[in-house]
Amino acid sequence: MEEIVAVDRNYKGEIISFQTSTGRVISYQKAMDEIIEGRITGVEIVEAHDDDKPLIINSNHPDDESFVNYPPIF
Repeated sequence: MEEIVAVDRNYKGEIISFQTSTGRVISYQKAMDEIIEGRITGVEIVEAHDDDKPLIINSNHPDDESFVNYPPIF
């Protein structure tokens, strides 16, 4: 099992990719697929209220659900 250890954000501050504990950098969509498959732990997928893209939230750290305190990948 892998965990999220870093994030990459676009100019709007939206997460566009994740780095896993094994060093892989994967897209937001790939991360969602792997969370559903059970390959990535410590996160959940929730439906967004005002956006069409589901949200990936950090369930290991409820005080940092949106990965604010995670380091950037690049």
